[in-house]
Amino acid sequence: MEATTYGYARVSAKDQCEERQLIALREFPVAEANIFLDKVSGKDFNRPAYRRLIRRLRPRDLLVIKSIDRLGRNYEEILEQWQYITKKRQADIVILDMPLLDTRQTGKNLTGTFVADLVLQILSYVAQTERENIRQRQKEGIAAARQRGVRFGRPRKPVPEAFCHLKTAWEAVSISSREAARQLSISQDTFLRWVRGK
Repeated sequence: MEATTYGYARVSAKDQCEERQLIALREFPVAEANIFLDKVSGKDFNRPAYRRLIRRLRPRDLLVIKSIDRLGRNYEEILEQWQYITKKRQADIVILDMPLLDTRQTGKNLTGTFVADLVLQILSYVAQTERENIRQRQKEGIAAARQRGVRFGRPRKPVPEAFCHLKTAWEAVSISSREAARQLSISQDTFLRWVRGK
């Protein structure tokens, strides 16, 4: 049975234009009937066209994608799908924007799959490291802002004048914290936080 070349394109929203991806796939060339398009977010792989495409893939078929981020945003999931397509379905993948991500045979002793897998692992590591660096920079930025007196979250409610009278009544056990909060039109937690001076 002759191998088939398929193309996959994805845009995150219905109003985004997929034409650039489709032109690249046609030029590869991929037959129009073999191009699958999803207009959904890349946050996971629950995409109708992608699912139909995966079911069609047979050993030695070729899947062509313009760029790796069209496959997904999360490198862990991309790696999982990559392994599934190349190992389980035994199909090849070509990423047009990254010539090293091409699993087709490249020589007698070196396969494209090995090089592509290696490149993908490196990309995954770089992406994960960058995510961790961003989180660390955010944490450091928040800590520095707090040291400068910047407050985060919703602004605190001003304490009404009636609070002091109700606090005294609550301390004298002549009113419950729930009732005091109701009279002030605040939550019981807020009343107790004000009592503690936080």
